[in-house]
Amino acid sequence: MNKPPLTLYLAAPRGFCAGVDRAIKIVEMAIEKWGAPVYVRHEIVHNKFVVDSLRDLGAVFVEELDECPDDRPVIFSAHGVPKAVPAAAAKREMIYVDATCPLVSKVHIEAQRHADNGLQMIMIGHAGHPETVGTMGQLPDGEVLLVETVEDVATVQVRNPEQLAFVTQTTLSVDDTIDIVAALNARFPKIVGPHKEDICYATTNRQESVKAIAPKCDAILVVGAPNSSNSKRLVEVGARAGCAYSQLVQRATDIDWRAIDGIKTMGITAGASAPEVLINEVIDAFRDKYDVTVELVETAKENVEFKVPRVLREPA
Repeated sequence: MNKPPLTLYLAAPRGFCAGVDRAIKIVEMAIEKWGAPVYVRHEIVHNKFVVDSLRDLGAVFVEELDECPDDRPVIFSAHGVPKAVPAAAAKREMIYVDATCPLVSKVHIEAQRHADNGLQMIMIGHAGHPETVGTMGQLPDGEVLLVETVEDVATVQVRNPEQLAFVTQTTLSVDDTIDIVAALNARFPKIVGPHKEDICYATTNRQESVKAIAPKCDAILVVGAPNSSNSKRLVEVGARAGCAYSQLVQRATDIDWRAIDGIKTMGITAGASAPEVLINEVIDAFRDKYDVTVELVETAKENVEFKVPRVLREPA
C-alpha cells in the first residue's frame, strides 16, 4: 500500500538550549563525582524523559530542601531558587550546586541592583512557575509585584510610581510581553526596563522559527512537557502565526492521528528542555505512516555554551 506524501518542516533552532544542556551536565557530573544518590530540588528541567533518565543514574528529585539529608549533595534546578534556599543549605553545611541558567541569574542580579537603587520591582511572569518564584524570592516580600497580563498592569498597586523597575521571566511569548511592557510604560512613564531584553535568546529563536514554518503547515507539533513554559508558548505562537492545529506532545505516543488525518504539511519543533531523541521519535512515527520529505527551516544559528560550576571541574 502506498503511503500518502507528507512534507515535514523541521524548525531550527529547536530543543535543548545552553542552560538546559548545562543543568543536565551538572547532575551527571555530580553523580560521577560524589556517587549516588544526588538530590535535586525540583525537576532539573521540565521534561519527564530527561528527569527519568537522570533518576536512573541516581538522582533523587524532591520539591523542598527539607526532604534532603544533610550528608548528600543537592542541586538547584535550572529555573533558579529564592535566596532563602541556598542560605538554608549553607546553614545545614550541605554541599550544594546551583544549576540556575546563567540568563536567569542575570535577571536575579538585575532585580537586586534595582532594589539597591531604591526601586520597587514589577515582574512580568506566570504565577507559580519555579522561575517566577525564584526571581521574586531574590528580594523581601512585597518588593516584587507580579503582573501576568495587560489587564494586571491597570490594577497593580505600587509604592511610588516614580521609583519602579521591571524584569521578565525568560521563557515568555515575545509578542505578549511587548504589549505588557507597553502598558507598563504608558501607566508608569518613569519605569526602568532591562538594559537588554530578559527573554532569553533560545526562547526568542524558537518562537521565530515557529513563525517561519506556521504559514506553510496544516499542523504543528511542539515536542515538550505540559509544565514547560517555553514549550506552551511555542504552541500559542504557532496558532497565532496561522496554523490552525498547533499542539503539544510529550512524545510520539501522544500524537492524535485522527485529528491530523489528511494533512499534506506538518511542522515539528521542540521546547528548550526536550531532547533530540524525542524529536527523532516523532519524525520516525510519521515515516511509518507517510512518505515523508523533511525540509529544515533554520532561522538562526546557536553556538552558546555555559561552563559548569567550578566545584564540578575540580577533582573530588
